[in-house]
Amino acid sequence: MNEEIINRVANSKLVTFNLEELYLKGERVSFDISQWLLEGIVLRESEFRENAKEYDWTQYQDKFVALYCSTDAIIPGWAYLLLSLHLAPFAAKVTVGNLEELESILFAELLQNLDVSEFKGKSIIIKGCAHKPIPQNAYVLLAQKLQPISKSIMYGEACSSVPLFRRK
Repeated sequence: MNEEIINRVANSKLVTFNLEELYLKGERVSFDISQWLLEGIVLRESEFRENAKEYDWTQYQDKFVALYCSTDAIIPGWAYLLLSLHLAPFAAKVTVGNLEELESILFAELLQNLDVSEFKGKSIIIKGCAHKPIPQNAYVLLAQKLQPISKSIMYGEACSSVPLFRRK
């Protein structure tokens, strides 16, 4: 058994797409507006506006911020808009929702503007394992973006991929 071991994965024409490489650097934080509500459920406009005006927004410099309310309060739409306008000079991005929704929005924007022309006619493996929080929606959006131009799409690793799409 002196045969040379051949790495068929390395010699294949498969292209691996790792969404982790698109992950934007920067801290993700959430801001719970219930802290500014009377008993956590009633928004008093004058007090809410005063809190927003007096708050130190500089602590959100270059951060990705998710605005949310942890109580079952009914929040008027303008409240989120007001906070987003106060955050705009400092934060890298402001959204309404939890941190997972924030991540999903960040990836949606990245993928929408991503040039995938280099993948035309190629067999692509969308890498599944990640050390960073990649939302499921990012995988779905990527697959949809690659489908019209790729030869095939698989998910996982080259040694154990799951076939998803093959052009006829």
